[in-house]
Amino acid sequence: MQHRQLGRSGLRASRMALGTLSWGSDTDADEAATQLLAFVDAGGTLVDTADVYAEGECERILGGLLGDLVPRDDVVIATKAVARRDDGPFGGGASRGALLAALEGSLRRLGVDHVDLWQLHAWDASTPLEETLATIDSAVSSGKVRYAGVSNYAGWQLATAAAAQRGRTPIVSAQVEYSLLERGVEREVVPAAAHHGIGLLPWAPLGRGVLTGKYRNGTPPDSRGASAHMAGYVEQHRTERAARIVQAVATAADGLGTSPLCVALAWVRDRPGVVAPVVGARDTQQLAGSLAAEELTLPPAIRAALDDVSAIELSYPERRML
Repeated sequence: MQHRQLGRSGLRASRMALGTLSWGSDTDADEAATQLLAFVDAGGTLVDTADVYAEGECERILGGLLGDLVPRDDVVIATKAVARRDDGPFGGGASRGALLAALEGSLRRLGVDHVDLWQLHAWDASTPLEETLATIDSAVSSGKVRYAGVSNYAGWQLATAAAAQRGRTPIVSAQVEYSLLERGVEREVVPAAAHHGIGLLPWAPLGRGVLTGKYRNGTPPDSRGASAHMAGYVEQHRTERAARIVQAVATAADGLGTSPLCVALAWVRDRPGVVAPVVGARDTQQLAGSLAAEELTLPPAIRAALDDVSAIELSYPERRML
């Protein structure tokens, strides 16, 4: 697997990241071990998790696999803080107390002395930005964090945080939903990231599973769309516009002799500013389908056709920036 620099930093990571959102809920520890081993064997290094996934069980599972199954130094561990973990005074948010409590909890569950990429899971309007950024500096100075990133920031939030970091720990990554079905980040987030040298880590790069084509003729009983806790998540991308895009992806896949999954993943992987799409899988077979995209580079004509069918409308003032 090829590797890329994470933003304007010295950190290199695989151009596909292993997402672990389902670990500890839909994916048990044995299946997680098989996935991690397959990912690393394919040359993958970047593994993304969060302190709130499966109420911390995701981090515990990952931590249990490091050492005996996969050497700690063979993976780039990316986790997150800020999301609400409990109702206590330090159970969520981007205050100094909450962030440091979250970091200590992540390190304990992961069984490591540092994380490679520590991401702010969301913007916290109730905490002064200076306090949040100073806490990142402190975490890096302590050696418990190597690099810092953000997740789910709007364009103005990303630009504000990046500008305020001058002279201190830089923000090197931004994790955002980005796919052929969700290109809204191209209005302001993508330009802001490019301006500040921040690498993009797209989550849901397969349009929450819709771009694989599995929902074209209904809802498979074993899919996320059929589960009580994920149906609404998938339903947001089951629209008439999405159907047209899915058809175009399927047509491209037929012409290239590959899968719609590979086409959709290769498209977002090679968008300007993207470092690594974050790919989650229920089982190793699904993961193998994503890993196959490593061999695919879309021909310019097919990329242009997909760009066209999925294009978003730019209004004032975004269109003046082009």
